[in-house]
Amino acid sequence: MSLVDVHTEWDALEEIVVGTVSGAQVPVTDRSLVAAEYGDIDDPGEIQTGPYPQHVLEQTEAELEELVGLLTGLGVKVRRPGGRDHKSMVSTPDWSSDGFHDYCPRDGFLAVGNMLIESPMVLRSRFLEGFAYKDLFVEYLNSGARWLSAPKPQLTDDLYDPTAPLGQRLRDLEPVFDAANVLRFGTDVLYQVSDSGNKLGARWLQAVLGEQYTVHACEGLYPSTHIDSTITPLRPGLVMVNPARVNDANMPEFLRGWDRIECPELVDTGFVGKHPRGSVWIGMNFLVTAPGQAIVDRRQTDLIRVLESHKVEVIPSQLTHARSLGGGFHCVTLDVRRRGELATYR
Repeated sequence: MSLVDVHTEWDALEEIVVGTVSGAQVPVTDRSLVAAEYGDIDDPGEIQTGPYPQHVLEQTEAELEELVGLLTGLGVKVRRPGGRDHKSMVSTPDWSSDGFHDYCPRDGFLAVGNMLIESPMVLRSRFLEGFAYKDLFVEYLNSGARWLSAPKPQLTDDLYDPTAPLGQRLRDLEPVFDAANVLRFGTDVLYQVSDSGNKLGARWLQAVLGEQYTVHACEGLYPSTHIDSTITPLRPGLVMVNPARVNDANMPEFLRGWDRIECPELVDTGFVGKHPRGSVWIGMNFLVTAPGQAIVDRRQTDLIRVLESHKVEVIPSQLTHARSLGGGFHCVTLDVRRRGELATYR
């Protein structure tokens, strides 16, 4: 039986991968990093590169272990990636880059049904991120899962236009997208077109998933990186939205019949260094572990109050440096198995 079997963002969780922050660093500044991650910075020379402070890594790794303990206590099987050297340079005929981190498995990998997809990631520094998960993915393959890797992108300078308006910095020269641009709603798959996923990427994903699924390529939701601080489904028919980004005009059509909760104003939890990798809205990046149950940042008391008022059981935890590292509880995990069947929820 395939160990990979998941259809939604909310079914009862059975198996999950939790990332690691070991050796994490900000990679060398290049065209991909400026276009996708630092679109609001005028001078790329301002980007601080190199290893994160040791206290950030140590505290975050301890908090990831706490998360592992919470998930294990819920009866969830937890897997972890192997370690890698992020300082080594990777070169192709077109570019060279060092590495980033393996903190956010959500960014590079997508499980749909019994299929495990390696996405064609936008950042050159994450070109070989799948190596951290190779042994685990081989195990999943041997269990009956379908393991697919998207066409390896060339990531030439022509793909990126750092001077274009936010949301328009990826040209449609080849399929590129981070898996964290995608949310699963059964047979409906939401795909955010942005600076971390182009329209050609959505077309490739639709071709791979086939006629059983509808990939909704949504433009104008959020121009920057990833979808999981913009829309979060809580259970069938109930979704939380970011009121600074989602409105009646751009709400995805297939979700218009769902009840909507607006995320309240969030606590700014701060960051280390000159520039954060996540906005204040990263507090909305929580992990739904079952219909009406979620692991949420304990510092976001207003958010917790709103969720509980809608009968969502909150399990408090904390990733102190989520803004510095660019990942909350949804980002740092990859759910590969949830209890449930494929269905349509429109």
